[in-house]
Amino acid sequence: MTARLAHICRHPIKSAGHEQVDRIALSPGRALPFDREWAVAHDAAKFGKDLTEWAPKMNFLRGVAGPELMAVSAVTDEAARTVTLHHPRSDRLTVAPDDPEDAARLIAWLRPLWPEGRPAPAFVTRVPGQAMTDVPEPFLSILNIASNRALSARLGQDLSIHRWRGNLWLDGLEPFAELGLIGRSLRIGEAELKVARVITRCRATCVNPATGQEDADTLGALQATRGHQDFGIYAAVTRAGTITREDRMEIA
Repeated sequence: MTARLAHICRHPIKSAGHEQVDRIALSPGRALPFDREWAVAHDAAKFGKDLTEWAPKMNFLRGVAGPELMAVSAVTDEAARTVTLHHPRSDRLTVAPDDPEDAARLIAWLRPLWPEGRPAPAFVTRVPGQAMTDVPEPFLSILNIASNRALSARLGQDLSIHRWRGNLWLDGLEPFAELGLIGRSLRIGEAELKVARVITRCRATCVNPATGQEDADTLGALQATRGHQDFGIYAAVTRAGTITREDRMEIA
């Protein structure tokens, strides 16, 4: 089974901005560089600003609770450690999230996009070496273009890949073939990854990332066609290397 790497995506601030890159270096035991590097905790978080380890997603701003966040796009300057954010109904913002003044600017920018009545955005947090993904393991998420096409056909509308907040998108597989790769190793470019488990999805995927509005019953379509709400797989890097868009993917 072979395919190609169609897209490399990351989300520098958890639930607040997606971006695509053409090339990136992977390291064993690490998530995708600058993916969920920062997260915004709300004022009901179960920890303070001195967070030192991974924390569950319910402590942070998330697209499932604030759909407008799904429409944020991002561009990261890795050397400067800055992120430029854009939302269709907000001014463009460039911040260095590690800087306290910029972190406060980020909170202020996000506040109008966050629903009233929910715990308010409170502070920006980061744990060096630990991506603030939905699971504590340093996984990358791998998704299948053909699966997205099949679900789009079922719903009668094009579904943006950014609904799924994935990292690596493969093209050339049969629809949902990725779900049969659990336990297998994948070679992409110079790197190798081992597939660990499937990803079960939440209602954030029902939101259109172009508008920030819910407009597709992705979960209902998955349940009706597949009998579950799984879409995509988690994998861990087992051999370091650089991956580039259009690299071949092979089963090791």
